[in-house]
Formats: sequence, C-alpha cells, structure tokens
Amino acid sequence: MRITDLIDKRSIDLNAAPKSKTEALNMAIALMEKSGNLNNAAEYRKKVFAREEEGSTGIGEGIAIPHGKSDAVKKAGLSAMVVKGGVDFDSLDGEPVSLIFLIAAPNTKDNVHLDVLSKLSVLMMDEEFSNGLRNAKSVEEFISIIDKADSEKEGIVSSEIKNNNISDIKILAVTSCPTGIAHTYMAAEGLTKAAAARNASIKVETRGSSGVKNVLTDKEIAEASCIIVAADAKVPMDRFDGKKVIQCQVSDGINKAESLIDRAISGNASVYKAKSGEKEKNNTAKNSDSVGHRIYTQLMNGVSHMLPFVVGGGILIAIAFLIDGLAVDMNSISEEMRANFGTITPAAALFKSIGGAAFGFMLPILAGYIAMAIADRPGLAVGFVGGCLAANGSSGFLGAIAAGFIAGYLILFLRKIFDKLPSSIERISPVLLYPLFGILLIGLIMNYVIEPPVGWLNTMLNTGLNSMGSASRILLGVIVGGMMAIDMGGPFNKAAYIFGTASIAEGNYDIMAAVMIGGMVPPCAIALSTLLFKNKFTEEERKSGPTNFIMGLAFITEGAIPFAASDPRRVLPTCILGSAIAGGLSMAFNCTLMAPHGGIFVVPVMGNALMYLLALVIGTVVTAITLGLWKKKVS
Repeated sequence: MRITDLIDKRSIDLNAAPKSKTEALNMAIALMEKSGNLNNAAEYRKKVFAREEEGSTGIGEGIAIPHGKSDAVKKAGLSAMVVKGGVDFDSLDGEPVSLIFLIAAPNTKDNVHLDVLSKLSVLMMDEEFSNGLRNAKSVEEFISIIDKADSEKEGIVSSEIKNNNISDIKILAVTSCPTGIAHTYMAAEGLTKAAAARNASIKVETRGSSGVKNVLTDKEIAEASCIIVAADAKVPMDRFDGKKVIQCQVSDGINKAESLIDRAISGNASVYKAKSGEKEKNNTAKNSDSVGHRIYTQLMNGVSHMLPFVVGGGILIAIAFLIDGLAVDMNSISEEMRANFGTITPAAALFKSIGGAAFGFMLPILAGYIAMAIADRPGLAVGFVGGCLAANGSSGFLGAIAAGFIAGYLILFLRKIFDKLPSSIERISPVLLYPLFGILLIGLIMNYVIEPPVGWLNTMLNTGLNSMGSASRILLGVIVGGMMAIDMGGPFNKAAYIFGTASIAEGNYDIMAAVMIGGMVPPCAIALSTLLFKNKFTEEERKSGPTNFIMGLAFITEGAIPFAASDPRRVLPTCILGSAIAGGLSMAFNCTLMAPHGGIFVVPVMGNALMYLLALVIGTVVTAITLGLWKKKVS
C-alpha cells in the first residue's frame, strides 16, 4: 500500500499553529474527521490519547507520528500538519515538533497502520524529505513529495512481512546488563510490550544475576526472522551465525524498544558472521556495535563478575568494623590495637578474614574477565595474573583495568603468531603456548611498563583525596552523586560506582557514601513525586511509583528509568540536581560507608548514619518537588 493512498487533501494543514501537544492532537484528529475516515471521532480520540500516555510518539528531529487503531475508524487514513513555529510534543530529544502525521487504522488483523508507520519512520530519516514537506508551498506539492519518495523507496518495508501479517515474524532477543539486577529485566519487558503492540512473536533470553533464563533453543534461532541483542555484558554470539542481528546497549531495550522491534520486523539489520566476529555491512542498517560500545562491554564484563566479590566481601569487612566498634572503647586501647581495628575481637577477626579473602579477588577477577571478553577463555589466566600483579603492586584498580585490556589483546596478538605454526603444535597453543608466553609477557609489561607510571598516578590520586580540604570534598561529593543519576546504570553511573568501590579498597570510605546516596535519590524522589503530584503522572506511573521507594532504599537506581525514558527532559535534570545535593551533603556531614552496596540496609556500618539519612531526605524532597512543579499535567 502506498502512503498517498491513505491521505486526502482535506486532511492536510500546512499552516497549523497549535499552542500545546493536546491542541495539536485535537487539530490532527479534526483533519482526519474531514476526510470521512472516522465513524466516531470521540472514540478514536480516546485511542490516540491513550497511546500518548504510553509514551510520546515524537520520534525526534522535530517529527511526531501519533496513531490509533480502533473500531471507530471506518477506513485507514492519514492526516498531516506542518507547524511552522513548532510545538512541544515531549519528544525524546526534547526538540519542538514541526511535522505531524496522524495515522488512523481500523481494528482489523491486517495492521495497516504498522505498515505505514514503518514506511513513514524510514522516510523521515531522510532530512531532505522531511524538510521538503515542511517547506511545501501547497497541498499538491506536499503530496507529490511523498509520492516521489514512496516510489523511489518501495522496498523499505521488508518483503518478509507477507500479507501484512506481522505475527509471521519471529523475533528473538537477549538482554544483559553488568549487574544483572534491573536493566536486564526492564529491557526484556520493554521489548516484549513493544512486540505485543505490533502482534509480533518474541522470546527474550535474560542473562541476569540469577543466571540465564528463557534460553533460546537452536530450533528457535534457526526459525527466527531477526535477533535483538540488547546487552552491556558479554553474550555468546556464535549461535547467531548467519542470522540478522541488531546489537545495541541494554538501555536501548528500555528507551527504544519500539524502534528496535520495528527494525526487526522490517528486516533492517546486518547478518552476523561468527567466524570473524564481524557483522556484514549493510547500507541501510546502522552499525551500533561501535568501538566505544565494545570497549564499554568488555570493561563491564569484568565489573559484573567482580561485583559479587566486592559486595559480599565488602559487607563482611564492614560488619567486622561494626563488631569491634561496639565491643571496644577506642579511647582506652593502644595505637597498635587501633591499627588492627576490625580484627581486635575474635568475631571481628573471623568476619574480616573471610571478607578480606573475597575482597582480595576483586582486581584479579576484574582483569581476568575483561581479558576473557576480548580473547575468550585463553585470556582468562593471563588477565588474572595481570590483575594479581596490580593488586600486589601500587597500580591498584587502574592497573587492573589496564592489565585486563592488555592481556586480552596480547592473546589476540599471540593467536595470530601461533596460527602460522604447524597444526600439530598449534593444537596445544591454548593449554601451553598461550599461558606460557601470555603470563610471561603480561608480567614483564606490568612490572616495567604499567606499574611505574600508573602506580605513581594511583598513589598521587589517593594522596590528593586524603589531603582534600572541606570545600574540595563537598565538590567531589556533588560530582559523584550527580554522576549516579545521569544515566542510571549506564557508563557515568558505573564510572562513579567503580570509583567508590576502588576508594573503599584504598581506605577512603566517604566517597562510597556519596556515590550510594546519589544512586538512592532518583527512585525515592520519583516515588514521592507520584504521591504528591498525582495529576502529573499517568495511572500506570502512579501505580508503579511507590515501589520505587523499595528500589531506591535498596540502592537500585534503575527503578527510575521508565520515568526518565518517558520524560527525559524533566526527570533527568531534576534527579541529577537532587543526587548532586545529597552527595555534597554526605561529604559535608562527614558520612562514611564501608560497604559497597545495600542501601538503607547497611545503615549500621555507616559513619554519621543520622546525618546520612537527613542528606537522603533533602535530596529526595528537592527532586520530588522540582519534578512535580516542572512536569506538565497529564491530559
């Protein structure tokens, strides 16, 4: 079906001037009614506005494609508006919308609105096409621009969609995040909902902290039309050889689920080649697996495997300090005993020894699994040794990260060299040659190349942190607290968290306190805001809002993501503000935290716990009120 088959001259307005999103939608619906496509305009209006409550149809770049499918639609149709001055449409990129297409579809099985929506979305990516529509001098010119583009790109809707029956398309997906706590499952839910809205079949494999669930079978992979891999941690990819695969960040599975499903339905994806690890180039598909994303994924593979050791060991060490703090009068003991604080009483010493053993694995695990993400299993042993040398030397956390990447690419280098050996010798490379030469080389590189400069840098950073004045420490708290709310589990959030855990290892406990409070504020603040400003949130948001208190108090920042995804322009700045204030206050109140996770449940091992809770309350209230005042009322 051609786009121009659905549009009527009476349904086009080239000089619309709505003052709000609601007014723009009502004007577009009125244009649709003029074309005679509706049986009941009021019922159709309800469907259109209900769709907007699920998330803005402003797709970015000044374009919006609202739509509704209803029994109130007599026949499929389009209406179009050009808004010269632009109108706020709550688009994800925050830009005012100047070009609006409204789609009306009857409640039938053919899903014609999805066919047209897919066509329009792809055409709109052409800036020349969308600007041509905005500058059209007449309705006739407007229609001719669409007709010409439609003729030139007739094949943009995949031929795999036979008879417009999207249920024939079988989509598979894999979701995984570094911690495997929230993003993994939220992305799976987002993709499932988006597929259901399009009557498309989908199965999602989740690779979370509790293990792999809903595993994709060989038969399902063979029958799949397209596979979406939304992951920031390592995912086994060889099984997808020869299949169309879309690779992206796990956050895209939450924020961009609809567009990912649309790409999968249209077949707009590259063919994955397992042997070379490279994807076949496709001029129409965006290569989302960039160098930056690969490096981030490799780093996060190390972090995700390191976290259980950090969290478990760190909390046990914190409990050891708590036991000695309750059992010993610090004013009455000698300096030597103070130096052994955490091991003075037998119970504390037991907890400290177990926690210390787990914590000691932190850097070798980090380096080993970074190397494994790059070079597979042969990189593991070499990375472990590099991380161990960093832990026993002075380069510490930074040295372990460097060791992981060096070990991984060192194995890739050795692989190229050993590939030239006779096959009889090459077979023993993984068990003999890679470990022998890899461990020798990583040892030499760490001792003579990495340790001197990185060790000096690490020592300088720790000395600088310990010598910081009050104002500098507060500023540091503001920065790390705010970073936790910038992307709520993404690179900025993880960078701040890694800095906090590394500081614990070096004996700086105040930074971790500022980091954790920065991650607790966003979900707590959103939960409070949904209670105080009920008319600013949808019914679904009001129902799910209070559960964010639990997530926030448990230090699971990701609970705020659905709210941030639906209104990033207002939610993100207010959350960053509150988190930054809370982080700064935590530093100002001299709060400390020896445990790297746990939220409110590790209050007993906090320093100045009451002031810490006060900082959390202040940051939460500031964000909740600011967000409530800034957000618009729900239509």
